[in-house]
This record gives sequence, structure tokens and C-alpha cells, in this order.
Amino acid sequence: MRIPAPDEIRALHEKYAPTPEAFTLVHTHCEIVWSVAEQLLSSTPGLTRLDAELVRAGCLLHDIGVYRLYGDDGRLDHQNYIRHGLLGHETLEAEGFPEPLRRFCSHHTGVGLTRHDVIDQGLPLPPADYLAVTPEERLVMYADKFHSKSRPSAFLTPDEYATYVRRFGDDKVTAFRALRAEFGDPDLTRPVPYAEA
Repeated sequence: MRIPAPDEIRALHEKYAPTPEAFTLVHTHCEIVWSVAEQLLSSTPGLTRLDAELVRAGCLLHDIGVYRLYGDDGRLDHQNYIRHGLLGHETLEAEGFPEPLRRFCSHHTGVGLTRHDVIDQGLPLPPADYLAVTPEERLVMYADKFHSKSRPSAFLTPDEYATYVRRFGDDKVTAFRALRAEFGDPDLTRPVPYAEA
């Protein structure tokens, strides 16, 4: 499988971003997620077996679907934000990307969405499991938890995210705890590129 280079992924963001502000928000977030994942890859024993290039591409592509939620007025449709992963999957499919890359979009939300979650919560998604399966998918999903695209953007510590995810049920707390055990906690005090966004 050919893995796209960062400049190719950046061009894809530029193609789909409806405004320069949307590009800066989403692309910068994706770069920050990659910097967190890259730190974990280099500091957590046992992660050398992961495909770092695939993780990089997954981090840089995972939120490409957010652009499709911007209206003509330049505002983000927060009510349907849960759909951004599926929209990204569709976008990458239209661009000819293979399924392993598309899954980084559709399988990174929260700590994973199950068919039961979709039905029970009445989410605007086709009923299915949207769970990160491969170690690379799990790492991208995990690294994404530590940076928010809110305005202003902000970092979340592992303990802050653990508190946040509690509102979604004990199974989500358990899933996040397992991710922490697998990948370790990132050091968010270390300089992170692009963190001024």
C-alpha cells in the first residue's frame, strides 16, 4: 500500500478546506496529533513494531471529513459533528485511498463507537461498529484525545480526558484505561510543534 507523503496530505486539506481558517484549525490539529503520536512511538517500549509512516498518515488524515461540515456561512455544523469520521472515510474513498487509510477517519471517534452506541444514542450514523482495531488505528485514536479544536484550541491531560469520557459510561472509561496502558501517557509539557494554533 502506498502511503501519502505529508505534502500530498496537506494538498488534500487545502483542496477540501472551505476557508483558510478552517484549514488552519483542522490541519494544525492533525499535525499536533501526529506530534503526540510520534512522541509516544519514540518513548513507549514495544511500539517500534508499529508502522510509523502509517500512523503519521492516519494522524494527518483522520479529521479530513470535518471540512464537509462547514456551511456556506462558514460555520461548523456542531450538531452533526459525530459524522465527521464517516464523511472523511467517504472523502478518502472518492480520492482513491485504500480502506486501511480510510478507517483512520471512520474509526477514531471517542474511544470507539459500537453499533449499540449508535442505536442507543440515536446517532446520525449507519448502525455499525466504528472501533479502532489495529495498533496503528488505536494509537491515532488515542493521540487525538489530547488536543481539542475548540477555540482557542487546548490540550487535555490524560486525567482530564479520563474525567471527560466518564460521562459516556463505564465501558468507555475502561477502553480509555486500556489505551493508556498500551501506549502510555504523552508528556504534554514537552514542546509540541504547531501548539500555538
